Amino acid sequence: MLNAIWLGLIIISIVLSVFNGTTAQVVQSVTVSCKTAVNIAIGLIGVMTLWLGLMRLAEKAGLIKVVARVISPFFRWLFPGVPQDHPAMGAMILNVAANMLGIGNAATPFGLRAMEHLQQLNTESTVATNAMCTFLAINTSSVQLVPVTAIAILAATGDPNPTSIIFPALLATSLSTITGIVAVKFFEKTRVADSFQVMVKSVLLKLRRQ
Repeated sequence: MLNAIWLGLIIISIVLSVFNGTTAQVVQSVTVSCKTAVNIAIGLIGVMTLWLGLMRLAEKAGLIKVVARVISPFFRWLFPGVPQDHPAMGAMILNVAANMLGIGNAATPFGLRAMEHLQQLNTESTVATNAMCTFLAINTSSVQLVPVTAIAILAATGDPNPTSIIFPALLATSLSTITGIVAVKFFEKTRVADSFQVMVKSVLLKLRRQ
């Protein structure tokens, strides 16, 4: 679907440029953008290596486990249908903790493992449970304490204060997570919940096949 959207945007822009007589400007913009993309990508190598290295050290030092202990009481309230000692609970907590610290490469395996464990508690294999939908909402919105990628991009593009993004990112992702949780809990109590769960399950199946 995403590929089709991008293709549609490209075709529309080309067609409009032909009608407006701005084909030369479009070609020039594409060329300049390609050059800029390469420069940013090369600049990101060093910055991303530094930040990911620091986050890896934090992970090895047990920082993820510290964050996990802090948020575990909240998760017990948020997922009442998941037993506290079930592996799904631990995997979900570690996934969110890693995401909060900007360690996406560590968060992904925890997220996949969490969904597998949640599926074990699912009595209907073709419909996502409330816990699955809630976890997906939290994982998608993902509170960011350290937005590593955003900081790296700002630094690579020459921003004099790349860390200024930390507070706005924390505020925005906190609000998005709260909104996601409220929406999921609302849908749980309405008839829309059934169709929403089926939709989430189909998305998960497609991601798995890819």
